Amino acid sequence: HLGYALRRAQVWVFQDFIRTLSVIDIRPAQYSVLTVIGANPGLSQAELADRLAIERARLVHMLDHLQKRGLTERLPSPTDRRTHALQLTKDGQKLLKRAKALAARHEAKLAEKMGAGARDKVMELLQVFVRK
Repeated sequence: HLGYALRRAQVWVFQDFIRTLSVIDIRPAQYSVLTVIGANPGLSQAELADRLAIERARLVHMLDHLQKRGLTERLPSPTDRRTHALQLTKDGQKLLKRAKALAARHEAKLAEKMGAGARDKVMELLQVFVRK
């Protein structure tokens, strides 16, 4: 079954990604949050939750954790007093740079395991699920 094969592949990929990021004590969901904030400084929590399809309560907990680590900060929104503008701190920017290097190493490992051509073909085929 296709679903079973996709799930097994997803488990292998995530376990490897978790191991790869563990050296900097970051989980894949936290990596996604840091990446989106880094690319979109000033994004609100609601916008971030929508972009990543993360439950808002879970996101608040994750942002609390990242803020305690000194990686993100919530600033008053310049356009809406009811929301916060999210941004990375200097430490958050440094950690994200390192995390991206680790993620690139992980991606290279996947390409090596599958073969570069096969990886590209799988990415092409999966785009039907990625597009909204």
